[in-house]
Amino acid sequence: MTATATGGPPRFGWVFAAVWLFYLGGNVGALLNQPNMYWRVTGLISVAVFAAGYLFLVARGRRRDPSARHTVRVWLGITLLLALFALQVPGAGDHALTCLVYIAALAVVNLPIGQSAPLAVILFAGAEILPRTVDGWADRGYGLAVLLGSLATYGIRMASERQRRLIAAQLELADRAVADERARIAADLHDILGHSLTVVTVKAELAQRLLDVDIERARKELADLETLARDALADVRTTALGVRGISLPGEIAAAREALAAANVEADLPGAADEVPTRNRELFAWTIREAVTNVVRHSRARHVRVQLTPDCVEIVDDGAGGVFVTGQGLSGLRRRAESVGGRLVAGACEDGPGFRVRVEVPT
Repeated sequence: MTATATGGPPRFGWVFAAVWLFYLGGNVGALLNQPNMYWRVTGLISVAVFAAGYLFLVARGRRRDPSARHTVRVWLGITLLLALFALQVPGAGDHALTCLVYIAALAVVNLPIGQSAPLAVILFAGAEILPRTVDGWADRGYGLAVLLGSLATYGIRMASERQRRLIAAQLELADRAVADERARIAADLHDILGHSLTVVTVKAELAQRLLDVDIERARKELADLETLARDALADVRTTALGVRGISLPGEIAAAREALAAANVEADLPGAADEVPTRNRELFAWTIREAVTNVVRHSRARHVRVQLTPDCVEIVDDGAGGVFVTGQGLSGLRRRAESVGGRLVAGACEDGPGFRVRVEVPT
């Protein structure tokens, strides 16, 4: 008898259980040789009902059902099987002890261990004692069969339990992976739209002021607005598909353009060649988030971006500050911690302004 990883018997577990019923052939043979017609017929009917009842209990068993009602049903079924075993004894003699093996296996799989183990011990003792105490009975190894059958089904039960837990863990990991992916996409969308919409807002304000001063430059700013909007839309689409990439040189160039549009003097690195590949994506996100905060919140007049192979630092001289606990910096902190890095964000110690610094292990 076997059980599925989800706790109940397999859909066609009764077919596997039915294979082992051929051991009841000894009971049938002994009953057919029984000269007493009454006990012969009673025994044969009992064997047939026993086999049918055993298969029914196997098919309907739900070992992982913790309810008291389930336990009561199992005990009622076992009691019925024991009664059918007793009805076979007068006609089949010691051959009827075969039934105890089926009863022990059924109990071990379907009952709590605290109940099935004592019952298996009692059945084992009965199979060992009865052949030695009843005249005409022979010891045919039924006690050993009860013991081995109980141990085998207990092993199946434990294997099924481990399989059930493994499947549950896999489902939990899958759900967690989906949740993590949703959080990642949400953070990426926040970073992308926060940066892009901030630049779009600044450029729109600049274009509006230039309409009465420099129409050609205003047109250029409006053309940049269209390009930025299209790029942001493309970024959102690729991020939703999970194929978005980000480049450190591209973010440096985007930061130069965004700061210029906001009339902020920028001191940016000319190249990022010395930064190893493993750090480039994190540093690119850092520059994007920090520059977005500068343009949106800080009212800074000057920004300095410094790059080293294992560190990026953005310092501004603004007085407005940024939201240190905002979604953007929280997402940036998670990105840094995921690669063993550290984010430091706060007011400058040597004067007004704000500093965002990300360090990663060398």
